[in-house]
Amino acid sequence: MSVRVLPERPLPGHAVCLDLRTAGTYDPDAVVRAALDAPQPGGERRFLVLDEADRLVAHQLLHERLSSYGPAHIVCLAVGARGERTLSRTLTLRPPAAGVLWVFDTAEDGVPSEAVLRPLVDVLSTPEVFDAVLRALGEVVHGVAVPAVRVLEHDLTDEARARAWRQAVEGLTGPDVPAGTASAEQVPAALALLLDEGVPRSLADHRWLPPQGRAGLRLAGCDEAVGDAVDGYHRVRGAAGLLTGVGATVDLPGDIERVARELDRLRATVADAFAAAGGSRLTAEHRGVLRERGIELPEMPREISRAGIVPALRDHTHELIGKGLPLRSVAARLAALSARTAPVGSAARLARLDAICGPERLRRLGGRYPFTAGGSRPVAFAVTGLLALLAGVWPVLGWVLGPAVGVLAAGLAHLMLRRRPNRSPDGRIDGGGATGAAPRLFGGLVGGLAGAGLGQFLGLPPWAGAVALAVSLTAVVLLALRDWSRAVDDWWARADPEEAWRILREVRHLVVTTAVHDWLFAEVRHHCSAGAGAVARLLRGLADTADAHGRTYPDGRASAHDPSSYASDATDPSYASSYPAEGAGYEPSGGGARKAARVDAGPPPASDGVTASWSWEDWGDGAEDDVWSDMDEEPAAPVRPSADFPHPPDRSGPADDPAGAGPWRPGPMSPPPSGRASGPAPAWLERRYGDGGPLLVDTLVGDLVSGTLLILDRCWAGVERDPGAVVPAVHERRITELLDDTRLRLERDVAASPPPRQEGQRDPDALAAFTDRSERPDAARLTGVAPDAVARLLLAEDDPGRTVALCGPEHLRLLSHDPLAARQVRFVPEAMRRGAAGDDVWRGTAEDVVWTGAGRHAGILRLVPLRADVVHTVRAEEAGEP
Repeated sequence: MSVRVLPERPLPGHAVCLDLRTAGTYDPDAVVRAALDAPQPGGERRFLVLDEADRLVAHQLLHERLSSYGPAHIVCLAVGARGERTLSRTLTLRPPAAGVLWVFDTAEDGVPSEAVLRPLVDVLSTPEVFDAVLRALGEVVHGVAVPAVRVLEHDLTDEARARAWRQAVEGLTGPDVPAGTASAEQVPAALALLLDEGVPRSLADHRWLPPQGRAGLRLAGCDEAVGDAVDGYHRVRGAAGLLTGVGATVDLPGDIERVARELDRLRATVADAFAAAGGSRLTAEHRGVLRERGIELPEMPREISRAGIVPALRDHTHELIGKGLPLRSVAARLAALSARTAPVGSAARLARLDAICGPERLRRLGGRYPFTAGGSRPVAFAVTGLLALLAGVWPVLGWVLGPAVGVLAAGLAHLMLRRRPNRSPDGRIDGGGATGAAPRLFGGLVGGLAGAGLGQFLGLPPWAGAVALAVSLTAVVLLALRDWSRAVDDWWARADPEEAWRILREVRHLVVTTAVHDWLFAEVRHHCSAGAGAVARLLRGLADTADAHGRTYPDGRASAHDPSSYASDATDPSYASSYPAEGAGYEPSGGGARKAARVDAGPPPASDGVTASWSWEDWGDGAEDDVWSDMDEEPAAPVRPSADFPHPPDRSGPADDPAGAGPWRPGPMSPPPSGRASGPAPAWLERRYGDGGPLLVDTLVGDLVSGTLLILDRCWAGVERDPGAVVPAVHERRITELLDDTRLRLERDVAASPPPRQEGQRDPDALAAFTDRSERPDAARLTGVAPDAVARLLLAEDDPGRTVALCGPEHLRLLSHDPLAARQVRFVPEAMRRGAAGDDVWRGTAEDVVWTGAGRHAGILRLVPLRADVVHTVRAEEAGEP
């Protein structure tokens, strides 16, 4: 399989290309499996198969496997030998799902077959061209045709070069952005410890508040007071708390008051420690002060150290730049990290301590809440009356027993009031309360008398009255116990003394967090904050220097930072086409350059010759000058210059002219400057100058980012030693040299050559992933295509002579001579729809033009059918094995 013919990997949305020719040693089944595994958009399966013309029948099963997982469209590019005069194919390659393009390996003597096939594969793999060619093949005899082609491929103009430079500088520096916030998930593990306010694992078992210390004693006293209150609550809330003298020995209000008092003492002790050791750096004196107040600090944990901060900062900076973030965005994130890690001292935690256990919260904890039992009074009246009525149905005795039940219910309610838990045994603390004794008494008397009268009337037997009395008495006692437990629980929930335990946990967590991050990590945080701030200021200075140095191109044109610069960029589609469209696989690369996901495979084709050239300077100042002045024939709709069309001035500087004779300036139909090598190219492929390719700016940005990382590599030692001693002027001079070198390579070879290798790096292996710029895009993706040359071809009248048939003279007799039988596909990238002046240069184009979403080629494909006796269709039973 020739890597010089097929892309290394399928482009997003493009047809999957596979080579089934036997010229190389490979497994055809593996090739087909790889093609089937290649991702394609849902519902669209396209395969461009490169095969030998005499092996189409033998490869029938391979072709069929491409459709084994659902419907697929196949265009087979069959390469025939000079002596072949017939073509045999199977039913698999018939329209409408498939078609065959027959090209000949000796189409042009002296031109390598890769130079012929690679551009043709690039064109046919574009989904829009693929579909148009497949539809056209369905309209010709047998679905087999010989292509006649004219394709244009273009280079850079001076204006595109200047614009690419401006965009590259902007891509390196970026706009000013707010600092934002830093989070632990966005930084390395060594820095995350400084952001998440957690405790290192090695310190998880450390006793920060020893029991014998002042703070530990306060903590234990408060915990004991809460425990006593909880124990008293559990003793009071049951039947024993109401019916026995247990409640008289329990002082819940006193216990809660002691809890609030102990919490206040703990708060005062912790606040004293925070204020006494509020310095930003921990010293032996600070350790002694904290030890006196009951806080014991350990040694520095093994998870973090001052020596590991700068390497972590370096890795974090490299990662951000490697993601494609511009310098100012990286500087903003580092500034946020610097602000987040800056030590502020433990005194700043006093506000948080007040929020946890301040006077307001302690006052609410020690408040006096009323005790209410019995529920709704009307309900209590009705329920007691009903139970008394039930007890009063015993004849004669009911007159006594019925009212007695009401008296019992009222007595139990009064007992609840006397033994309420919000009242101290000595009466010193009393929150008051109400238990509804009166409604129960009145309800019981009324119900008892009514029951007695009812029992007298009914004349029930004594055993029935006894049962009713037992049920009534049991219900009165159980309801009283239920009301007591509910009332005690309700009062306890409102008083909520157990909140003190939550307060203790929060205070302890605050002490531990303060001890770790404000005292123990103070030196490390200061070093991290100073280092991140120094690097942020350095990056911002480098961005400002790059903006100032890259404001004007050597020819004097102002960059986009100048308000008076090149206003027509906003309406120039080639300006926007320097970046891939949204959703077209555009993602940051590991080397710092933002690359399109589509990656060309293999080495670039052999150096190409230029059959013609065109320059922006071809435009005249008068209306009599015509854009088509250098064409052999006039198109029907010439385009004239307008006042909005840019007129770039001549370049200046000896970048491309070592002899000092001045820079090369393209003229009409002039050859390329020295340094742009020429080589054999197919006669149907014409290369011209365009407005910059989709990877030009990204390549320049990647080179600038790589050089910036090398500049930063020299400053980390100074940051680690003394962040405040970093000299920005030295590094700003280096980035000026980097800009000059990158701009020189842009002038020389459109940045096709990699930057010179830098020696003396501190850690070459760590930087290799970001600074290795040895892999470069090919020249076509760096230069792009301008719409004018495409318009010259497509706006002209249809002429079969303008295309070149991909066959030898001896094969012409195999072609159909019916001019109406041929089909034509004209294709242009969508990015070239509008001209440089913003007008639609395709207004006069026929409706059959195929607008492709991407690509670097534009031109015409004429599909010339073969004579009926040249193509033979072999049925399945006649086909051989692959």
